[in-house]
Amino acid sequence: MQKIRNSIKAIIIENNRILTIKCHDHNGEFYVLPGGGQQLYELMRDALMRECREEINCEVEVGRLLYIREYLADNHEFAETDNGAHQIDFMFECKLKEGSIPQNGTEPDPWQESVEWLEISRLMEYKFYPQKLRKILMEDKNHDGKIYLGDIN
Repeated sequence: MQKIRNSIKAIIIENNRILTIKCHDHNGEFYVLPGGGQQLYELMRDALMRECREEINCEVEVGRLLYIREYLADNHEFAETDNGAHQIDFMFECKLKEGSIPQNGTEPDPWQESVEWLEISRLMEYKFYPQKLRKILMEDKNHDGKIYLGDIN
């Protein structure tokens, strides 16, 4: 039986740039938010702090929950490769702790190439996932819009 996977993501914005993970797979280059799967009995904040150490080699201060998105793979472009996945992403506002220098962490994802800052005003130029988040981040500067984004990619 397929299970629902919780994934906890960091939205780290500094100087009108967002911190991303640059990845590469058989479809080419793409960008995602730092973060990943929550483990059994792990609090969301603890999962996000662990994932940030593993992927961006940084300690973060976890702030408020900004967005929730569901991802039903069968409804999107990666249906064939994501094998019927059902994932819920919880995206939290985060800040890097003082002195942190983002770079590949201790346990980067297999497809992870680097850690990169992207200009928010230019997000539409990048293959950034979830894609609909690009427009939301460009328009919702104070992050006070709707929290539940639905089944988006």
